[in-house]
Amino acid sequence: MTLEYEYLKLDRVFNDGLPAYPSVFRAPISRFLGELDDHFSKETNSVFLNVNHRFSKNIQFRSGFSATVNNSEESEFRPDSIDADGRTVRRRFAAGPGYYQNYSLQNDLISNFNTGSIQHQLLVGLEWNKYIYGFDYLRSTASLTPSIDLFNPVYGASRPAEFDEAAERDRYDRNTIAVYLQDQVTLLPNLKLLVGGRYDFIHRKNRVQLLDSLGRDPIDDATIDRLYDYAFSPRVGIVYQPIEPISIYASYTRSFNPSSSQTVDGTQLPPERGTQYEVGLKADLIKDRLSATFAAYDITKENVATTDPTPGNSDFSIAAGEVKSRGLEFDVSGQILPGWNVIGSLFHNDAFVSRDNNLPVGDSLVNAAGIGGSLWTSYEIQNGNWKGFGFGGGVFYTGDREAELPNTFKIPSYVRADATIFYKRDNWRVGLNFKNFFDPQYYDSQGYYLRPGAPLTVLGTFSVQF
Repeated sequence: MTLEYEYLKLDRVFNDGLPAYPSVFRAPISRFLGELDDHFSKETNSVFLNVNHRFSKNIQFRSGFSATVNNSEESEFRPDSIDADGRTVRRRFAAGPGYYQNYSLQNDLISNFNTGSIQHQLLVGLEWNKYIYGFDYLRSTASLTPSIDLFNPVYGASRPAEFDEAAERDRYDRNTIAVYLQDQVTLLPNLKLLVGGRYDFIHRKNRVQLLDSLGRDPIDDATIDRLYDYAFSPRVGIVYQPIEPISIYASYTRSFNPSSSQTVDGTQLPPERGTQYEVGLKADLIKDRLSATFAAYDITKENVATTDPTPGNSDFSIAAGEVKSRGLEFDVSGQILPGWNVIGSLFHNDAFVSRDNNLPVGDSLVNAAGIGGSLWTSYEIQNGNWKGFGFGGGVFYTGDREAELPNTFKIPSYVRADATIFYKRDNWRVGLNFKNFFDPQYYDSQGYYLRPGAPLTVLGTFSVQF
């Protein structure tokens, strides 16, 4: 049994980042386009419980439960768009409380048995998820909100007296139940087949209550929309070992992912569907310790949520008709020597819009780097007084990425270094993780805004296993 608890409390100035416009690269990366009294606070409590029980040599039960409760409050001026002069930033004002709750439970029963000379590993599972998201949507558009100069910002604007967009109190409930079955069949000592399927049943309920222009009192009856959806997602894979250290595999998978995004008129986006083909080769470089994998894949997705490109609608989404991702990936992972672990990867990826009525076909997806790689290594002392003490570090490279859809300009590539130190003893572990250790400046895109990459960040961790 493993029990984890996580608590997060944020209380800071709200900062969206910079609008996706080429001139922002001429401004300091730390440029702030809100107001100094903008505020964002969030408090999150999360609990994770995992249980693993073996009834016998051939029957095993796994169960995982998680619960997250989040409450937030915000009040901020947000950049909306940049005029043709490249410096006048139009802004809007947003405020209000929000919350979300996420509960999930997954149960797996695994059985190993034979039918004649054929071995089976049968997995039967049941998954439940409940997601609740609510907020008061209060916003004043650029017509009531003062603009600001990208290169010479002057702060001190007052909060608008009213909200000129339809203020509303929204709540979204989504319940998902899934059942799945999978059988891994050993046809021959060097030939394995995996066949499985998953059925998802979804019920969504959206409740919208209009508020007055001050964002306080309801002015009409709430409207409630319900949506029921279900889908079957098959999965097939095969692995062949021509010689013991080499495995050749191929797989086909369908996916189904309900969306939490909505359009500007309040319509919930349809569920995302995906199809993936993959072939690859896995080799044991050091038997039972170090392995490498080379894979080629082709992924097609429908109804992918992308940021609405219309100025003023960046809080909303549109569904891309169809997008594709094709690429190659090389990974190596394992233990070189006792206590010395390594994880490395390289990839080439071509992610683009393949069919759509609104987005340009052939445009690359936002923030999807064409090339990238990473190398991470750690060492844990195995003997002596310092047994259990460990340290590690790594570098991560991300290539150029498109800043927005439709494509107009790219975000520069960057290299980031991380590090860690930790100490393990019996059933507990404590550590410090350092992200962006040398603190280089880089950008990430969230589909509409360019945000500075996280500066040097230190995270303390503590875990206990019962």
